[in-house]
Amino acid sequence: MNSIDRGSGDPVVVIGGGFSGLSAALELAKSGIPVTVLEADSTPAGLAGTFDVNGQRVEKFYHHWFTNDAHIIDLVNELGVTDQVIHRPTRTGLYFANTTFRLSRPLDVLKFKPLAMIDRIRLGLLVLKARKVKDWRQLEGVTAAEWLIQLAGPKVYEVVWEPLLKGKFGSVADEISAVWFWNKLKLRGGSRGKGGGEVLAYYRGGFAALADRMAERIIQLGGHVECNARVTGITSAGGAVTGVVAGDRVFPARAVIATPALPIIADLLKGHVAEAFSASLGKIRYLANICLVLGLDRSLSDTYWLNVNDPQFPYVGVIEHTNFEPAASYGGRHIVYLSKYLPEDAELYRMRDADVLAFSLPHLKRMFPKFDKSWVKEHHVWRARYAQPIVERHYGAMIPPAGTPLSGFHIATMAQVYPEDRGTNYAVREGRAIGRDVARSLGESPR
Repeated sequence: MNSIDRGSGDPVVVIGGGFSGLSAALELAKSGIPVTVLEADSTPAGLAGTFDVNGQRVEKFYHHWFTNDAHIIDLVNELGVTDQVIHRPTRTGLYFANTTFRLSRPLDVLKFKPLAMIDRIRLGLLVLKARKVKDWRQLEGVTAAEWLIQLAGPKVYEVVWEPLLKGKFGSVADEISAVWFWNKLKLRGGSRGKGGGEVLAYYRGGFAALADRMAERIIQLGGHVECNARVTGITSAGGAVTGVVAGDRVFPARAVIATPALPIIADLLKGHVAEAFSASLGKIRYLANICLVLGLDRSLSDTYWLNVNDPQFPYVGVIEHTNFEPAASYGGRHIVYLSKYLPEDAELYRMRDADVLAFSLPHLKRMFPKFDKSWVKEHHVWRARYAQPIVERHYGAMIPPAGTPLSGFHIATMAQVYPEDRGTNYAVREGRAIGRDVARSLGESPR
């Protein structure tokens, strides 16, 4: 379709109403530029979308912020909702050899009996060593395994980090870049309270409540946010984007900012750019995620985030959300996430929801012997096809630029967040950056 002229009065269309898309749209609206956000789901928020538990919204996929997430904090302050952010200490653990070990504070590391004392010290010093890395580029050609063994020794890697890497990335664990792991250590190590314990942040009413606030602000500034608007194509003329197709509607576009996963964007661009460019967007691979969310009538444990170092357990983590945000917020329901990253053709990913539950409960019983299936009062299974970019060695060279050969068509996705990993904090950073860049390119002045 090439029938629409790209006029200066048309809005900028943002594809995707997650935090990247909303942040980009907010910057454009603040600059006085007409903007329309098209979101496929019934509400904005993207991967931070929620569902209802006893009248309260909770994320489909677990979410929190670190206390050093400066970009999201700046956004919250700008929107005037700082009082909605809650900071709480959390308890982190590690399940190893049929035992749960607490690993929330530096002292916990020194009590970690599966390691000899010298290796406990090496484990404890790892975060300090990671924070001393001045130039992450020196790690681009090194795998996470090589780097961790170098810094902490083979025993620490074998007991602590190798099972987590394999649980997270499966068959591609040995390809993961040291840059990815370095950033994880640096980020978590910087979110600490006075006693050295981890402190995390949450938004009252769930992250989707913040997405709603962003959408309201965009609308107040003259923009539009349309949900249930799944984008299926684009239009172009003379080498420039002219519109976005969603259902049976064509939205004229002065410019487009696309925030979905790169393979989805590649499909949109086919026939509008050279085939070689579309193909280049497929260089970055992704893992899917399946998340089983249980609503229980009682707690499993007192641990918020339990990393699982047991290859027989099918999930990489057990996250008891209500050890962070109290069960009272959900009418007394205890919310537990069982999360697994995996290929889209994995058997678990393709199971029916009821079969996922039946498959998972015996494993949970083995980990928590007192657990009984009668505790489960509700369950939900959520899937995300493009959940985790595979950050392999030399990943930086694989990232596509924000600009494309199609004039006016811009890309801002979680796969371009680097050296940091995906997350709402960096989604906000990248979204605001591309929004400001597009505003400047269109020659508008900020309000």
